[in-house]
Amino acid sequence: MKKVKYQNIEVDRCVGCNGIWFDMLELEHLKAIEGSESIDIGSSQAEKRFNKMSHLNCPVCMTQMIPMVDNNQPQIWYESCKSCYGIFFDAGEFKDYKEETVMDFFKALFAKKRV
Repeated sequence: MKKVKYQNIEVDRCVGCNGIWFDMLELEHLKAIEGSESIDIGSSQAEKRFNKMSHLNCPVCMTQMIPMVDNNQPQIWYESCKSCYGIFFDAGEFKDYKEETVMDFFKALFAKKRV
């Protein structure tokens, strides 16, 4: 993991897959800051490749993470740690998460269920 900073908020980006690790509340803080999507250098096409992975361990506390789906944007699948409350987004997912649009309503209609 490599440290990436945006307006005094530091997150960790995987040097292998470009996924982003957010410690507790970092995701919420960064979503509210204009331009913060620049920390996500991945593409939304790359994120789909990693959606098939399961049984991931938290990079902070090594607890098995829980697969999650964003309620407002069900095409966004991410992992959450039930112990330290960190969140891992695959490359491209934070950009998508920041850009809630009317199209997300239509994506929700056809979104695959996460198993």
